[in-house]
Amino acid sequence: MTDAPEQVLRSRVVFEGRVVRVRVDEVRLRSGKVTTREVVEHRGAVGMVPLTADGRVLMVRQYRTALGGWTVEIPAGSLEPGEAPEACVQRELAEEVGYEAGRVEHLVTFAPSPGFLTELLHLYLCTDLRPRSLPREEEEMEVVAVPLAEARRMVQSGEIRDAKSIIGLLLAWERDAGGR
Repeated sequence: MTDAPEQVLRSRVVFEGRVVRVRVDEVRLRSGKVTTREVVEHRGAVGMVPLTADGRVLMVRQYRTALGGWTVEIPAGSLEPGEAPEACVQRELAEEVGYEAGRVEHLVTFAPSPGFLTELLHLYLCTDLRPRSLPREEEEMEVVAVPLAEARRMVQSGEIRDAKSIIGLLLAWERDAGGR
């Protein structure tokens, strides 16, 4: 893109892990100044708000090392290489909460932290749930079923703190006409 205000001069990978890759880009600004940008590359992820017929949201309680504590979140997971977001939704739902969705409705796609992270996160409302279980990865988690109105209260009180859950739950609340 020729009108970009930054031109990448060099890029070098400084870390390559299972989930992310980190690179440092040397860029020239329009002013001519040369500076660096640290970029975390991530292949993208999905998050879903699985809503039961009686208006409860299935969420997961899990320990997050980065935060040093337990969180309650909507189910989510990283896309596998070449995997479509809708396929990832069904796989992650089965792995994390033991269901599949008869109906999957896209809520929004957003960039969690565009200042340094390439990840796009696709959020979905999942309804018409049917039991389907897949083995979990190496995560220890507990499924919790919370009325949508209670989940909204948990967002407002700060009990739910992660962006994907806040965005997904508030959009689901709005879409569900105020939690029935």
